[in-house]
Amino acid sequence: MQAPASLPPEVEVAIVGSGFSGLAMAIQCKQRGVASFAVLEKADRVGGTWRENTYPGAACDIPSHLYSFSFEPNPNWSRSFSAQPEILDYLERCADNYAVRPHIHFHAEVTAARWDGRAWTLTCRDGRSVRARCLVLGNGALHVPAFPDIPGLADFRGPSFHSARWDHSVDLHGKRIAVIGTGASAVQFVPRIAPIVDKLHLFQRTPPWIVPKPDHPIGPAAHALYSRVPGLQRLVRAGLYWQHELRFLAFNNPRLMAVAEPLARRHLHQSVHDPALRAALTPRYRMGCKRILPSNDFYAAVTRANVELVTDPIDRVEPTGVRTRDGQLREVDALVLGTGFRVNEYLSAIEVVGEHGRELNATWQQAPRTYLGITVAGFPNLFLLMGPNTGLGHNSMIFMIEAQARYAMQAVRAIRDNNLTALAVRPAVQDAFVESLETRYAGTVWASGCRSWYQSPDGRNAALWPGFTVDYWLRTRTLDLADYTAV
Repeated sequence: MQAPASLPPEVEVAIVGSGFSGLAMAIQCKQRGVASFAVLEKADRVGGTWRENTYPGAACDIPSHLYSFSFEPNPNWSRSFSAQPEILDYLERCADNYAVRPHIHFHAEVTAARWDGRAWTLTCRDGRSVRARCLVLGNGALHVPAFPDIPGLADFRGPSFHSARWDHSVDLHGKRIAVIGTGASAVQFVPRIAPIVDKLHLFQRTPPWIVPKPDHPIGPAAHALYSRVPGLQRLVRAGLYWQHELRFLAFNNPRLMAVAEPLARRHLHQSVHDPALRAALTPRYRMGCKRILPSNDFYAAVTRANVELVTDPIDRVEPTGVRTRDGQLREVDALVLGTGFRVNEYLSAIEVVGEHGRELNATWQQAPRTYLGITVAGFPNLFLLMGPNTGLGHNSMIFMIEAQARYAMQAVRAIRDNNLTALAVRPAVQDAFVESLETRYAGTVWASGCRSWYQSPDGRNAALWPGFTVDYWLRTRTLDLADYTAV
């Protein structure tokens, strides 16, 4: 086996991950004159979430023209909502078009990062290390699968895998399949596998709100027009942005969100004619409290004769199948877990040790606390991308990522230009920011009573930004050194 390539002994900026976040920061380095940087990627290619999630039907639920970098429009999207392979190809092109690929070190899985008072030392699983003046964590939140705590799960004799680690070597044709979960991933892959399996038992704990997906092909004429008139594509993007941005009005006011619920109910009634099945698929919580899912084919898949929606709670998994609390055993040949991600533990694979030996995961055990979702008190020269409280329920995460990368680059330049050793957010500034988030969440739909993956163990919403994205853009547009202790 060939030995892995050596890492540079020291860089100004070390970036962990090469998905949208990592590439955005790498491109910032390239464009802002920071030549000494390295991207450490655990896998063998770029892509992040869009490299990891290869399940059938994987696609984005934000329009393609909006779910892309503002500085790198793609006039050739094949559909209004891109599928996983096309998004992955786009990220590969970005790595090449902006000449950041030579800075990417593959098979470099970071397991630890330690601050020694002057710099960060990153250690990889294979023992390689690199020292960096600044550390940017762009490893994202949708890469650590959440495995359900179901007794006997390890005892199942057949193939068993999480949707985020889809085992393409398993042939599902003509097989009996159990799918656990009806979240965003399952809503996409169930319609793809239902027609080819013999029997599909779909285990649902809580039904999601599902709305029609306005997806359609984008033809050659539109491709040519976008290529020849770039301003048109920027105009389309701007229109999509404000269309989505205004949706926050409903998330911020549960009464307005209630007005949107009839659209989803009509979609359900038109798709599912069996009253009992329709009742089982009807959410009993305010729309938007959990993630809203767009789909045109999920309900049709669930109504197939070979698909059974199971709402009885699972008691345990046995070697040959899944037994529910009513005592019934459903024997299956394969088990697929569509149970989402450990969003609040997305840094759990890395031991991040800051000042005074404080470890970040331990510090965040109950709920993460940051400033702007980017910096953390007690962890100098550390910058998070797609950090806590910066997720969205209404608009494109790429907009947020660009704002965060721009802010992090301002900090990097401030450290360089002022010859600083350390730049750390003041604890009082961080505390005031966290308190303001709590106040803003109080009146939103996310505080309307349901439990979701948005929440930390103590019940706080630790995932989402409780405001308009334009407000976040304004807050991160200029780094204020008064918010930081600079040494």
